[in-house]
Amino acid sequence: MNKVRRSYLLLHLSVIFWSFTAILGDLISLSAPVLVWWRVALTALILLVWPRLFSLIKEIDRAILKKYVLIGVLIAMHWVCFYGSVKLANASIALITMSTTAFFTALLEPAVFRTKANKVDIGMSLLIIPAMILTTSGFQGDMMTGFWVGILSSVILAYFTVLNRGVIDEASPVCVTFIEMTSAWIFLSICSPLAFIFLDHFIIAPTFMDWGYLLVLAGLCTVLPFILHLIAMKHVSAFTTNLVINLEPIYGIVLAIIILKEHKELSLQFYLGVALIICIVMAYPVLKSRYSPKT
Repeated sequence: MNKVRRSYLLLHLSVIFWSFTAILGDLISLSAPVLVWWRVALTALILLVWPRLFSLIKEIDRAILKKYVLIGVLIAMHWVCFYGSVKLANASIALITMSTTAFFTALLEPAVFRTKANKVDIGMSLLIIPAMILTTSGFQGDMMTGFWVGILSSVILAYFTVLNRGVIDEASPVCVTFIEMTSAWIFLSICSPLAFIFLDHFIIAPTFMDWGYLLVLAGLCTVLPFILHLIAMKHVSAFTTNLVINLEPIYGIVLAIIILKEHKELSLQFYLGVALIICIVMAYPVLKSRYSPKT
């Protein structure tokens, strides 16, 4: 197998591993804030074995370091909302809301960097609205609340994706990940008294089964796909990478149907809306490449 084909395989494997995160979030009995607290803590601990980690961190400019810390806080907020969506609704709904991230990114980027909005971005963003209306047809109570919490998660993800632009290459990806995970853990630790007050069932100690799921979540669904993704990107274009990453909701929803039997909870309208959203998401990078003005 040549390097390019192997990179495609590794890229798809990384996306499949990421697709399990929502499934594991449903299976773990902990509340969303506690689940994320353990995820970022275990991920940071696993990364501690990386050679010369702290010496490499010392070389990072302080201003850049502060930005990584801010992004880590946003990651914590994003994951709490994402798993909150899983707990309130289900994995399929949380995953499909993540499909809107590219469009929120397209809308936020011009606002943050004060550049002109792209017509393709605006047009595709508007197309997602009727698809979301179709998807949420018949939602009530916690299902609808979970949907909106998932949308908030997607907005936060889009925001820190924009912030990452220009600073992601300022340090080793492993260092960046360690700093962001550690910052997320510290932020959640500071906020834990609020979770204790507002959550009815605030349990911090995982069960025996939870420990197994958390280790899989941190190791196989966070650290491993991250490394596979980095290896793959050496031989695969950014365009192809983004196209494959857009498959994550598809893989995740298929897994939710197989493992969690979620198709019994959701209507035909939901899956029609999912199909429409997937078509829009897959068409977006192609149209963006073809019709965006060359710079």
